[in-house]
Amino acid sequence: MATCAAEETVVIARPLSDVFAYLSNAENNQEWRSVLEIRRVRGDGVGTEYRQRVRGPAGRPVAADIIITELDPGHVIAFRTTTGPVRPEGRFELHPTDAGTEVHFRLEAALHGLKRFMAPMVRRAMQNEVRHLTALKQRLETPSQERD
Repeated sequence: MATCAAEETVVIARPLSDVFAYLSNAENNQEWRSVLEIRRVRGDGVGTEYRQRVRGPAGRPVAADIIITELDPGHVIAFRTTTGPVRPEGRFELHPTDAGTEVHFRLEAALHGLKRFMAPMVRRAMQNEVRHLTALKQRLETPSQERD
């Protein structure tokens, strides 16, 4: 078994409640991540399921549906990928700071069998995903009239 992980931290100049509300609706992922399509299909809170398509090898769409596994208001949002060739788990941890909200994002995937040979490619993809926190920061710090 091979384990791949990537993590990143940013400080967003917005109140924790705003950042948490935005992140807790995964349908917003399309605005700051490389998500082709995402929509909530059922649930509210822990157990909420989203159908998601992301860019895979050669830019082709790949299913990467997720389910919310932990939701601690104002502190933690965690999810597990339920479809696709690699099924990482992700976790956002939020902390208030004098400058706004610190967001720490971690992705981790265990690769079994032949998938362990994909580890270098998976590791790169995961590092690219966590780097999208910069886009999240930009999205949330830009006044809404400039975004729309």
